[in-house]
Amino acid sequence: MTTSRLEAFSDGVFAIAATLLILDVNIPDTTGSVAHELLRIWPSYLAYAISFLTIGIIWVNHHTVMTQIGKTDRTFLFLNVIFLMVVAFSPFTTRVVAQHLKDGSHAAAFAYGLNFTVMSICYAALWFYAATNRRLIAADADQRVVSGISRSFAPGSFMYGAATLSALASAYLSVALYAAIALFYVLESSIFGRDG
Repeated sequence: MTTSRLEAFSDGVFAIAATLLILDVNIPDTTGSVAHELLRIWPSYLAYAISFLTIGIIWVNHHTVMTQIGKTDRTFLFLNVIFLMVVAFSPFTTRVVAQHLKDGSHAAAFAYGLNFTVMSICYAALWFYAATNRRLIAADADQRVVSGISRSFAPGSFMYGAATLSALASAYLSVALYAAIALFYVLESSIFGRDG
């Protein structure tokens, strides 16, 4: 089986998850100052930006991964389904952290990070299942590219796990780390490269 149906389904889930993020960025009905309310909901903007950027990075990387895949099997398809289930859960944890970040809620920041950590683990499982012994890798895929992808995936779960644990000390610190990880993955191709 080729990856075309898998990619189409995945793109649909990414698009819906990214779109749902904005639905919770709103101001309550108020007779007060709209400008004050727009400033007061800054955690919603921050959580939206981090989550949208993270989903966007995942979508870009998913495309890169799929260009290396030559065939799929049932296990790979189910790993992708589980991964997408976790991606689709992210609007909920985004809403929770947006609503409770100003209170410094450790639980909200931890839940947000746990979602990202599990997402990272599922993504790594998907990739390493395909890449181990080139199980599902296309015959013409450049091994330098495959190795570069593996290097870029390797630290993700650990970084998200550490950022999630930091929520136990400070919600603000953990959210700052989630943003830093998103920035890291925007820049990771220049850090790890795609050769060697």
